[in-house]
Amino acid sequence: MNKNLELIPEEMIFEDLAVEFDSLLDKNSYKFDFKAGDIIRGFVSRFDKDGALVDVGYKSEGFLPNKEVANKEDELNPQDVLELAKEYDFYVIREENDKGPLLLSYKRVAQARGWAKLEEIKNKDEIVEGEVIAVVKGGIIIEIYGVRGFVPASQLRAASEIENEKGALLKMKIIELNKNSRKLICSRKVVIEAEKANLREKALVELEVGQVISGTVVRVAEFGAFIDIGGIDGLLPVSEISWQRINHPKERLSVGDNISVKVLKIDEAGKISLSLKRLEQDPWTEIEDKFVEGQIVSGAVVKITAFGAFVEVYPGVEGLLPSNEITDDEDASPDKYLEVGQQVEVILKKLSPYERRILLSMRDIASAN
Repeated sequence: MNKNLELIPEEMIFEDLAVEFDSLLDKNSYKFDFKAGDIIRGFVSRFDKDGALVDVGYKSEGFLPNKEVANKEDELNPQDVLELAKEYDFYVIREENDKGPLLLSYKRVAQARGWAKLEEIKNKDEIVEGEVIAVVKGGIIIEIYGVRGFVPASQLRAASEIENEKGALLKMKIIELNKNSRKLICSRKVVIEAEKANLREKALVELEVGQVISGTVVRVAEFGAFIDIGGIDGLLPVSEISWQRINHPKERLSVGDNISVKVLKIDEAGKISLSLKRLEQDPWTEIEDKFVEGQIVSGAVVKITAFGAFVEVYPGVEGLLPSNEITDDEDASPDKYLEVGQQVEVILKKLSPYERRILLSMRDIASAN
């Protein structure tokens, strides 16, 4: 017998052994304090028809239901995704209690990490890229880091962006995030506006009045068209589209058209006015050598008013035909004798190209002949 042990009282030896045994029991406890929301490591120990059993260590097992393996539309079973005895990360849905075992999810791991990443991105006010999952009424559904969110139509650049196909990637900013209620709202418009502000600042330094540049028609309205000229929009008024009279810009332009335009004006607010017609010869300068006063010409009626009619006597050049120059009937209304599109013969009663004015007459043709 060890002489040192002979010197230690027997009750002290048993006391030390009891402490060591209690410590071993504590380290090898059958339960571990896992909480809902935790991400833990474990390996699949067995598959069954309802899901899989997962060994999470400490002689504890959790249950992984089939519906918690992958997203609903994937319709995958655990054995389609996971391998036996291979270690994976799992999300704790519910801790072990009297109602059942530790409840786990595999599909929510990416989502849990995604929410954490999204919170970090929002706090830093950074841009994030999301994939279009579906187009719904009022906007689009997107997915970022495994988390699904919504981009309202009001937060898209234009209504046409709602037509993005599934799988399209869009740069956005997070404008509302609530992890507890699973709410994620993003904006594409904020990113576009920030990009355009930077481009506008750069473009305004480089743009000059009189410069001819290329652009793309991005919107057509009754009053004109908006042209994207290198990331910023300039306005092409309807009056600057053609020397000839047009009723609506859609008669000449469509969204997506690539055109060349001339910079007419850049105001202090950075608004840009453009012209398409000024890339062509001014027709008023062309008629100086073509027409003389007293000449009889033919033209088309382009507009009828209460005081007369406007007749296009040369492409882009209109003259005024007053009511009292249409007929000797002083009380007659112009639309009684004329209609838009009608071809008529008129005499150039007064010609002032520099003032862009021509006075016409139908009544005086008889006397001129």
